[in-house]
Amino acid sequence: MKYSIGIDIGGTNTVVGLTTEEGKVVAIEKFGTKDYALLEDYLKEMKSRINLLCQRVNAPDSVLGVGIGAPNGNYYNGTIEHAPNLQFKGVVKLKEQLEQLLEQDGNKLKVTVTNDANAAAMGEMIYGRAKGVRDFIMITLGTGVGSGIVVDGKLVYGSTGFAGEVGHTIIEPEGRQCNCGRKGCLERYCSATGIVLTAIEKLHESDEPSLLRNCKEEEITSKMIFDAANSDDKLALSCFDYTAKVLARGLANAAAVTSPKVIYLFGGLSKSGDMLLKPLKEYFEQELYPVFRNTIEIELSELEEADAAVLGAAALTFE
Repeated sequence: MKYSIGIDIGGTNTVVGLTTEEGKVVAIEKFGTKDYALLEDYLKEMKSRINLLCQRVNAPDSVLGVGIGAPNGNYYNGTIEHAPNLQFKGVVKLKEQLEQLLEQDGNKLKVTVTNDANAAAMGEMIYGRAKGVRDFIMITLGTGVGSGIVVDGKLVYGSTGFAGEVGHTIIEPEGRQCNCGRKGCLERYCSATGIVLTAIEKLHESDEPSLLRNCKEEEITSKMIFDAANSDDKLALSCFDYTAKVLARGLANAAAVTSPKVIYLFGGLSKSGDMLLKPLKEYFEQELYPVFRNTIEIELSELEEADAAVLGAAALTFE
């Protein structure tokens, strides 16, 4: 049996998985991305987790390589470049440095890097609901908003390797400051971080009673907003409605460029289900360029949150 190591680098956690070519995640290792201020220490921890997983396989040479999905991961260069939600700034030579570290232990594994949302899209395409769908967009709603775009069965990388950054399209000119340095990016409104900012703004703008007023602002999370909305808290429900409205605008713009058959939602915020999905579908149809109305489905990914990105990253090796 052939195996691959798939790694999903998130702003909060890093997940390392041992996977089979058939799409089974055999074992998982997880550690905090933010626990390491220095890149050198972070990569050493990653190496140790890779080695632990390789030791679980009877024939070490059956592990074919390491695939990594990372914010601002560049498929062409094997680098992470100026990722706004990571503590490692500038250009990180991830492929080169990790391969060197692994080789020190006599482990000559080839490392392949891509954008984290592209990895999730590949996981969905090979193992999830997008199997057989040749034109789709994968939207990841996590700490930020990521996207992987598939056209005619192929991931779109563009000339630089950074094509498909729907989360960094400007949706509100002169809007909220984004970590990328610009203002009004979609991810500052429609990520887990974005909905928290919306809640805080609404708490300041009105005197409407809300369960969220019992929380310190700096402790409010997207889960708290969901729980409050689930209890029919009007202010919390309005946060989801506003998030859906802004996300619909961003997705309609992306749809006008690529004409997908389906848009899949993945990641923490998508777990709110119909609370987000129902208003999103309504606003989406309103925002769409008329020729695309009633032609595009919006669906939730059925892959486990950790599995989709890990499987997609691992598939880079099998590819």
